[in-house]
Amino acid sequence: MKKVWLASLILALFFVSCGTKRGSVMKSPQGKSQGTITSSTGRTGTTSGNRGTSVSGLSYIEKYKGIAIEEMNKYGIPASIKLAQAILESGNGNSDLATRANNHFGIKCGGTWSGRSVTKSDDNPNDCFRVYDNPEQSFRDHSQFLLRKRYEKLFQLSKNDYKGWARGLKDAGYATNPRYPQLLIDLIERYNLQQYDIPERKTEVVARAEKVDQIIEKKAEVEPPVPVEEIKKPVAMKIYEVKASDTLTAIATKNNLTVAALKEMNGLTGDAVSVGQLLVVSK
Repeated sequence: MKKVWLASLILALFFVSCGTKRGSVMKSPQGKSQGTITSSTGRTGTTSGNRGTSVSGLSYIEKYKGIAIEEMNKYGIPASIKLAQAILESGNGNSDLATRANNHFGIKCGGTWSGRSVTKSDDNPNDCFRVYDNPEQSFRDHSQFLLRKRYEKLFQLSKNDYKGWARGLKDAGYATNPRYPQLLIDLIERYNLQQYDIPERKTEVVARAEKVDQIIEKKAEVEPPVPVEEIKKPVAMKIYEVKASDTLTAIATKNNLTVAALKEMNGLTGDAVSVGQLLVVSK
């Protein structure tokens, strides 16, 4: 009789234990809750803190993070900032300027630019934009674009101060959108781009800033004055942030686009969008 009672007790404890395990939430090593998501293809995976990331965005980062890090080590521009600006302004490399002119930062002709160019409507009907031989050339020219007096103070910041750089770019007049700093910061933290930034000691910051100052001064000596309007707004893309009630069709209609065009511009393969996701909605 005792054996039967003991066996029943063990069996009951076994079922209670199983039920408890099924009802628990799986925790990540950091103690954060994780859930599972099922894609439209039926595949499952774990959710993460990268809200609104996309395959095209991740592929873009993988493709260009090397040159972003290289330029950071040379001039001190955080790799995270360069990648976030490129993602934002080229729509993960799918914008008209990026595909037609290899221009991933929407930089206009201006200054001493003597290379090829293309015209398109922006502030004016026929604004002039730079054409590059390849995307890498665009990334390098972006660094050169920032090496001028109006951005001088930014180079006194550490290479891992992406928030300072995001706010400083707006203060220096790089973009007119008041939310530009937050858009960059959101992209950086969404894709964890800060992992590519390298912290510096104060002495290293000072030494690098002095070298950059010399480059800026030399450029100022040989370059003719550039009219403010030609360099005021290199950001040419119109960006839309997805809201809770949005659908791809509604976003396309609101911006006078077809769904097919919107998907092509943003490298989307399906109709699903995420709250907070950034979409290019103009060419």
